Amino acid sequence: MKKIIVLLLALIFLLPIGNCVYSDDFEISGGDDLWDNWDSAPNNYREDKNVSDADFEKTVKQLEEKKNKKIRKKQVPKGEEFHQSNETEIINENADKDSLPVICIPAEIPVDGGVIPIGHYQIKGIKDDNGNVFIELYQAHFVMAKFPAVETNDDFGAETITFAKWLPEDEGKIKIIFGSMDMNAYTVVEINK
Repeated sequence: MKKIIVLLLALIFLLPIGNCVYSDDFEISGGDDLWDNWDSAPNNYREDKNVSDADFEKTVKQLEEKKNKKIRKKQVPKGEEFHQSNETEIINENADKDSLPVICIPAEIPVDGGVIPIGHYQIKGIKDDNGNVFIELYQAHFVMAKFPAVETNDDFGAETITFAKWLPEDEGKIKIIFGSMDMNAYTVVEINK
């Protein structure tokens, strides 16, 4: 305890009390305070320039464009903004062109002397220039099989716009159905037992 008191007394006597240094442009008397000179900063610290209306509008436009880029572009309107007339346009904009429905083939399918094994396949319905309809099975972006199909207006009771599944048909056959915004189609293929 004695050491702390001796240390405090030594610090009090060693600190210079009356040796204050003032700046040349600092006045104690006269009522001036530091806020009276707030705008006297040299020109290299602040820049005074007039902004034209065109510059102002350009800046506002740039800020709005930057803000709009951050907003999700593919946002589905809700509430009163949604109208039946733009429903198809919104669905088409939001549809991912690379996503295809996946189907699990339950049995081997003989094709051109080969066999398509049991497994999961992406499925796509296409129509060629002659109006012929086909259903293609993909794995890893490779076409594994291409079957002639029949285009139909039947949605097969599907609850989604894009769908694919298989239905049992006659013995030794299955019906592969496909639906999208562009077309609904089906094909009947033979399977190995």
